[in-house]
Amino acid sequence: MRDKVIYFDNNATTAVAPEVFEAMKPFYLENYGNPSSIYTFGGLLKKDIEQARARVAKLLGSTFTDREGHYSEIMFTSCGTESDSAAIYSALQTCPKRRKVVTTKVEHPAVLNLCKELERKGYKISYVPVDSRGRLDMEILKEQIDNDTAVVSVMWANNEVGNIYPVEEIAKIAHAKGALFHTDAVQAVGKIPMNMDESEIDMLSLSAHKLHGPKGIGALYIRKGIRFKPFLTGGHQEKGRRAGTENVAGIVGLGKAAELALEKLEEENTRVKALRDRLEEGIKNNIPQIRINGDLESRLPNTSSISFEYIEGESILMLMDRLKICASSGSACTTGSLEPSHVLRSMGIPYTAAHGTIRFSLSVYNTEEEVDYCIEHLPKVISTLRSMSPFWAE
Repeated sequence: MRDKVIYFDNNATTAVAPEVFEAMKPFYLENYGNPSSIYTFGGLLKKDIEQARARVAKLLGSTFTDREGHYSEIMFTSCGTESDSAAIYSALQTCPKRRKVVTTKVEHPAVLNLCKELERKGYKISYVPVDSRGRLDMEILKEQIDNDTAVVSVMWANNEVGNIYPVEEIAKIAHAKGALFHTDAVQAVGKIPMNMDESEIDMLSLSAHKLHGPKGIGALYIRKGIRFKPFLTGGHQEKGRRAGTENVAGIVGLGKAAELALEKLEEENTRVKALRDRLEEGIKNNIPQIRINGDLESRLPNTSSISFEYIEGESILMLMDRLKICASSGSACTTGSLEPSHVLRSMGIPYTAAHGTIRFSLSVYNTEEEVDYCIEHLPKVISTLRSMSPFWAE
């Protein structure tokens, strides 16, 4: 039995990088003042916030600075979910004559549940479908974006199957109809290169804890010139765009995590991708009747969604847990749900496969030894469970 956990669930959250932890510590124990204070002890913290803002901007490829030299296209929030809500609500409030939102059937609940709430308030929501590989139906998307559309919100990369979506193309389609474009890029930031200076994306959401930063801090990119209505009102923080005393330690942590992510971007797309491919090949060669989900030609380098037919994903996870291997199932967010995830259902994955889906999501901290350990022991887990399944036949 292993002593150390093997963590293959990095799309859920990540370990805080040691460098991030060290960067944050002084802002809990020593430099704990309020940045809005007039006195030096608090006021000097503004420079640390602006350094973090610059680091996030650099990761996104945003070089615009305001008259004070601040990278003002970056606004700090509490998380990716707040960033999503802030972007979509702002679009609706700054375009009050437009009452429609266009999104997809495979978005994160942070967007889907918000859209359901908007429907209850009388807004029209269009949900663009996907094919069996999770690829968007671009013709339907084009048809749905009309002169009543305030905002189009499409994730840059899917959190379950890893598909990368053509957000730049979609942004252009949205703009042709006078609509704004927002992308939930929580899973994409730090895994694929970005250049917002040459992008038509209006707003972009990200979260620190998906790229080895702390939980409880995120950011929203707002392209210069875009009108923005605050989601949280109160104080003057973030240039009046987001009220509330700044989470300085979290902001510094996000900044450091962004700096590290940029440094390791090549490793993410080479070594981590090779580990993901090694894991998939090992599973394919040793376990029958599986399917790898998603667009295999355009997906995140760290993500693999694999369906094991005729068994339950939760049972797989429980036996993997005994081996100290952490991953996640393709089930809905609610623990204990018997329904497959909305993403797999939207893709039309058969229930016999969708129920037995496991998502493996790797990071720069994973190793070949960990991957090989999983390849060695997972076949026994699957065969044990299939031997108890009334639906399994060799």
